[in-house]
Amino acid sequence: MGVLLVYDPLMIQSHQGEYQVKFTNDVWFDEIESETNHYIIDEKIADCYQEALSKILQSPSVLLIKATESNKALHQFPAYVEHLVKNKVRRDHRFIAIGGGIIQDITCFLAATLLRGVNWWFYPTTLLAQADSCIGSKSSINCGNTKNILGTFTPPKKITIALKFLDTLDRVDICSGVGEMLKVHAIEGIDSFNSIANDYELLFTNKLIMQKYIRRSLEIKKKIIEQDEFDRGIRNVMNYGHTFGHAIESAADYKIPHGIAVTIGMDMANYVASNFKFGSEENYLRMHPILKKNFSKFIDYDIPLETFINAISKDKKNKGNNQLGLILPDKKGVPTRTFFENDHRFKAVCKDYLLTGRTL
Repeated sequence: MGVLLVYDPLMIQSHQGEYQVKFTNDVWFDEIESETNHYIIDEKIADCYQEALSKILQSPSVLLIKATESNKALHQFPAYVEHLVKNKVRRDHRFIAIGGGIIQDITCFLAATLLRGVNWWFYPTTLLAQADSCIGSKSSINCGNTKNILGTFTPPKKITIALKFLDTLDRVDICSGVGEMLKVHAIEGIDSFNSIANDYELLFTNKLIMQKYIRRSLEIKKKIIEQDEFDRGIRNVMNYGHTFGHAIESAADYKIPHGIAVTIGMDMANYVASNFKFGSEENYLRMHPILKKNFSKFIDYDIPLETFINAISKDKKNKGNNQLGLILPDKKGVPTRTFFENDHRFKAVCKDYLLTGRTL
């Protein structure tokens, strides 16, 4: 679809200083070939890009990891640490993460904790990571049955976004990334959401349009994270769709990709807000068609209510014994932090959505 237009780096301010997001079309790894680098790579990416990664894959310290939720659980980390120690990791070395959000989470946690801090760079290979998770410093790992309960704020020193990686993603993977893009545009406002909704189909066929919305998604997020890097105030709105989405992922045994679960989560948040008169039915009906289109391949996927309620009860944003910390759209459609009692009425509305609301 022609020459990509955006090549200017995006600079992000963080508590560890400024870091850079670089945009490129192709996949170049020659700049990261070094004996003091330790490579942490999604094994699927290593297989898909064997030629481009050939020199790196022959390096002394290469950790290939299957990108599954179970592999970012705490009990897996002793093996990762053992590999790095065996390969004589030092504080002045660098971790190079090549993969999506799971590889990002694993690498970030290691970078923050091993030797009390090792620098890292990130090559995001999924749309979700490129358009959302790559910036913001935040990453989390799982422990036991609880998702994302342990985490840190440790940004990479450099991020390189190569759109070429998107060529090997299937439509479900693209939809997962689009889910987070829809989220951040909804946070910016009605006009912003309507713009990406109107261009929805072009995201799958036109690289220039996709590039435009990846860049714009990061620009919207940049404004929020630079005001509230540690997620204590305004950044809470970035959890729009996530409280419900994480519970949906858990209830579906992680068979629903994260960004698609977030898409369902936004739709569910809008539905709950409308039913409790916190938000408006108009907002739910305005957003529902495009959200439904984005999770259409999982529209009939079984999400057991009791498992869902149990998962949402454990969310780290909750307060006290029975108050759920939720981001719901208010009557103007603005995502807003609020607290709801985890009672029979809330459970009934969730049941109604899971049975009928998502298929309307």
